[in-house]
Amino acid sequence: MESSIVRKWRVAKGHFNTTALITKAIPLVIAFAISFAIAAKPTAAVVAPVQETAQPALVLLDRANVLYGTGKYSQAILLYRKAAQRGADPVACSFNIANSYFQLGKIPQAAAAYRKTVTYSNGEFAPALFNLAATLYRLGAYPECIAAYHRALRLDPENTSAWLYLAEAYARTGDKVGMQRALENARRNDPNDVSVIYQLAEVYVSMDEVDRAASLVREGYARNPKETDFLVYLGDVYRACNRLDDAANAWREAVSLQPENTELLYKLADALAESGNNFLAIDYLEKALIIKPKFSDAAVFLGNLAFEAQWWDRAEHAYIKAGEAGNAEAVQGLRNLAYEFAQRKLLDQTVAYLKTAQRFAPSDATLKTEIADYQEQAHPRTQATR
Repeated sequence: MESSIVRKWRVAKGHFNTTALITKAIPLVIAFAISFAIAAKPTAAVVAPVQETAQPALVLLDRANVLYGTGKYSQAILLYRKAAQRGADPVACSFNIANSYFQLGKIPQAAAAYRKTVTYSNGEFAPALFNLAATLYRLGAYPECIAAYHRALRLDPENTSAWLYLAEAYARTGDKVGMQRALENARRNDPNDVSVIYQLAEVYVSMDEVDRAASLVREGYARNPKETDFLVYLGDVYRACNRLDDAANAWREAVSLQPENTELLYKLADALAESGNNFLAIDYLEKALIIKPKFSDAAVFLGNLAFEAQWWDRAEHAYIKAGEAGNAEAVQGLRNLAYEFAQRKLLDQTVAYLKTAQRFAPSDATLKTEIADYQEQAHPRTQATR
């Protein structure tokens, strides 16, 4: 028996996710059942006759809700069905049946029940549409999922989280334009949401709209000046596009706000070195090593730049730092110094560098052989006498 009470369904607000909304929607439907009981009572304006089946239906709904609350979902489904047969609101019953199926992990059955809920509500109950979209996403039915999200969002366009899930569904289909539009709607709802700005910027970058992404990030930073990682991200975007000067400028601005960020100092040094500004890069790497002496990658990088500049002592010192921090590349750096000095016929220094390398690779048989060979070349008579 259909209810004679006209309802106006409320759309669930708040943070949306494929599990939490389905669970949190339960109190909403219980509230509908309660409101049904209250509305069925006579009022001063309208007297609504109480039907004989109304009370048993509400009792069944109450028992079903108790079962649901204690995790007895299969039993709850049976009682929700009986309640519906006795005249309880079909929207509430089918919605809670769908929720129960979801909790049991029976996603196809949950999706079918949510579809019934949508039909019973004439497509006006947004939580059913949101949950239907969520189950369809789980089933990999992305085009149908997208359609369900659009229907739900027409009822509740301010649901920012749903726009984000819609963007993810579009991502599964490879539709970048759909992702862009969904994320732009999410940002329109909450222009200060940092995560939305990052996601939308990523979409712009994937569409080769780097300047648009940069403009968005700059606007986000203007709205959220404490989010200095915007500048770091902006540098990352420019670096990925090989816009080295722009990357260096963004990271330099970020360093002024995060002077202790050694990873950022390393990024800046990398951009500067790639654009030929090795001396500046060396300065930033040395700053990073003062802050974090065991930053072995920075030490190796510094050693390599110092080697290119023929600053042999600085290169040796940097490689030793890297070796002491356990970076195996330090051995190769010291070997390179040795080979450079071997070409210059400075064999004693060659041997010294190789022995330093041996400190960090004592079991390297090749190093032992090279040391012996260069020692013999440096002092052939001494070796012959021995």
